[in-house]
Amino acid sequence: MSDVIDLVKVADGTRVTLNFALKFSDGAVIDSTFDKDAATFTVGDGKLMPGFEQAIYGLQAGACDTFIIPPEKGFGVRNPNNLQQFPRKQFKDVDLIEGLMISFADAQKSEMPGVVESFDDDEVIIDFNHPLAGRNVHFQVEIIDVQQVDV
Repeated sequence: MSDVIDLVKVADGTRVTLNFALKFSDGAVIDSTFDKDAATFTVGDGKLMPGFEQAIYGLQAGACDTFIIPPEKGFGVRNPNNLQQFPRKQFKDVDLIEGLMISFADAQKSEMPGVVESFDDDEVIIDFNHPLAGRNVHFQVEIIDVQQVDV
């Protein structure tokens, strides 16, 4: 009888518990669970972006690794069409500064954040790209548990 235990590997339909950190190339932390409760999700349930899920496919409990997730597989590439021009008078009650995040409502009345890209006396340019669009993100993971989900 073998003492080797077959550990479940991360794959579609597995429930994964992990610690993760998202970091910029300079090491600055964007988000992390290493200092709080681990995250648990089922691969393919939409809680983790597909590019991040694909990076951990095949890993087992106990694995630690770091991956570079390019924009195309992470938060997307910057789209110049997501820069929108507004008349300055629409922001008369706002103390504008570049980088200020402002909440807008889209056509379905859903909240949509935009960031002040630039402004002058006549117009304001708002960037509706995701703040991490166009950036490589370093994805550090520690796989705590992987379970096969009963279907």
